[in-house]
Amino acid sequence: MSIRPDAWIKKMAIERGMIEPFIENQVRQRDGQPIVSYGLSSFGYDIRVSTHFRIFTNVYGAVVDPKAFDARGLVEMESDVCLIPPNSFALALSVETFRIPKNVLTVCVGKSTYARCGIIVNVTPFEPGWEGQAVLEISNTTPLPAKVYANEGLAQVLFFESETPCDVSYADREGKYQHQSGITLPQV
Repeated sequence: MSIRPDAWIKKMAIERGMIEPFIENQVRQRDGQPIVSYGLSSFGYDIRVSTHFRIFTNVYGAVVDPKAFDARGLVEMESDVCLIPPNSFALALSVETFRIPKNVLTVCVGKSTYARCGIIVNVTPFEPGWEGQAVLEISNTTPLPAKVYANEGLAQVLFFESETPCDVSYADREGKYQHQSGITLPQV
């Protein structure tokens, strides 16, 4: 990048709609109360988790199989707070929609506030040409229930720009998670 990373992200978000909605500063409070921050940061963008969650359950005896995923293994909920059971896992959706240029790759990492509570966020890279809302994978690694707060920061997206676009983008090869706008379950 020939300009400051935060200025580049702002420019791409505003001119190309790379991040919508785009918040051009770090938001750390709401109604005078501290929250897990979100918005533009020095070298990335802190994304928010929406109110849409799917939590794994063993009530129906489903087996987790990426080649034949059984949705009965998940409980769907919409809430401002998601309580993830001990040693369990949830899927969630980002508030933001992304449109990644053909010369950009992102890596997404969890925020330290959650990591220090044993909550690990795994999000696969946003490939060049990918568009959609991100499905966020959240693991509670503790023996205690863990809270995740909707409409607050959950992970940071780091952007890597190439001098040239890729030959074949995610959009070009018609990736199976292109344009996802809900919690999309595993597909083969």
